[in-house]
Amino acid sequence: MPLLWLVTGIWAFSFSLIDVYIAGQVDAYFAVWSRMLMATVLFLPLLSRRVPGALALRLVGIGAVQLGLMFTLLYHAFAYLSVPEVLLFTVMTPVWVMVLEDARLKRFRPRALWPALAAVAGAALIRYQPLQSDLWLGFALVQGANFCFAFGQVAYRGLAHQLPRHQAFGWFFIGALALASLNVLLFGNLARLPQSTLQWGVLLWLGFVSSGLGYFLWNLGATRVSAARLAVMNNVLIPAGILVNLLLWAEPTDLLRLALGGGVILLSLWWSPPRDSGSRPGSGAAG
Repeated sequence: MPLLWLVTGIWAFSFSLIDVYIAGQVDAYFAVWSRMLMATVLFLPLLSRRVPGALALRLVGIGAVQLGLMFTLLYHAFAYLSVPEVLLFTVMTPVWVMVLEDARLKRFRPRALWPALAAVAGAALIRYQPLQSDLWLGFALVQGANFCFAFGQVAYRGLAHQLPRHQAFGWFFIGALALASLNVLLFGNLARLPQSTLQWGVLLWLGFVSSGLGYFLWNLGATRVSAARLAVMNNVLIPAGILVNLLLWAEPTDLLRLALGGGVILLSLWWSPPRDSGSRPGSGAAG
């Protein structure tokens, strides 16, 4: 849990920086590509030749799906949805984590979904906005993005007992960088590059800290908690990000909804078992 809380804090601060200095000013596909490039540079010197080729390819695939494909679907959703609608639909990630974890272990536990569903309800309470019609394609794209991010976390849990940790994680970012490079070539607008030293500085933070260390520590933390707690932690970022925006930029916030929704998410976290039943040290579930 400490790793997931640490990364939640990093990402909450990072989202605030993106909102103020990057969003709408720097091309989104270039921003993602630069982040993946810097994260790859961070972990590339740590790669070990002892990592089996099959394991390296699996990590490349996980990175390509969890980050590369996730960002592709998410940014395409903005063509059909408003920002509040995209944010609202992202709250479904905890459910995908639980469904994919059960699929990985070839089981189905309906009762285990309750903490994830409670976390979704809490996040929706915070994020809910009146919806417009004809949202289905945008909704499907966001759910595809949610699925990709959940898939990466669950797939990494499944590899936990095989991984030499940081000596192999560079392959994850190589996969993410490959798809991000394709995206920036196909969809990027290089006329909207960073225009100030401050924007480049924010991208450096996002690349080396938020993406590089952040995704490594998040996926590592995912191997050390139960699937239920991992699922719920996916939505803790929502109230955390809003709270950081409030504290740093005095962003107008409905404090009652934030308190109620955040309280529901924290209760669902308390409700979740700390470890999966039957887990053992070194397994994908316990790490």
